[in-house]
Amino acid sequence: MIRLLGTGLIGPPAMRIDGSHCYIRPPLPRDWREWSDLRAASRDFLTPWEPTWPADALTRAAFARRLRRQAQEWRDDEGYSFLVFDRPTDALVGGLGLSNVRRGVAQMATLGYWAGQSHARRGYLSAATRLVLDFAFGQLGLHRIEAACLPTNAASRGLLEKVGFTHEGYARGYLRIDGAWRDHVLYAILREEWRG
Repeated sequence: MIRLLGTGLIGPPAMRIDGSHCYIRPPLPRDWREWSDLRAASRDFLTPWEPTWPADALTRAAFARRLRRQAQEWRDDEGYSFLVFDRPTDALVGGLGLSNVRRGVAQMATLGYWAGQSHARRGYLSAATRLVLDFAFGQLGLHRIEAACLPTNAASRGLLEKVGFTHEGYARGYLRIDGAWRDHVLYAILREEWRG
């Protein structure tokens, strides 16, 4: 269920999408400290799977720049970023989003996600992915969602397969991760395959 919490002309709408044990919503300036603390505590866990973090990655100024960029992406229908929260406690557990939205004959986007180390493998990201797929196929009217992960990331591959993505291929030197160009396995799900 999508709950609108107000209207946002400057940034993403004030919305919240609820699931059974988590919810997702666009990030807000007040999330910086919790986001920064969770990312800092999870740094060693996350960095092997992500682009190299800049020196100021966790600062309030960097978070503010991130929010401005994400707000622009929402306005331009290019990307939709969310944070993931535990529903009973409202604790931040991770994040996910749709990027590279392509319209016209494509009607697709790319899914990305992360979880704090203490919340990994507890079902939050699979639940949140289901919520964002409902949003993508329903609210946004997209036809295809793609995702890619390192071949060695068994947890990420398992998540994608669990929620219904199909393995489609292998891309050499696909993304620059942790300072080096890395091969990725490619996954996708189509609207008609989605059982939300």
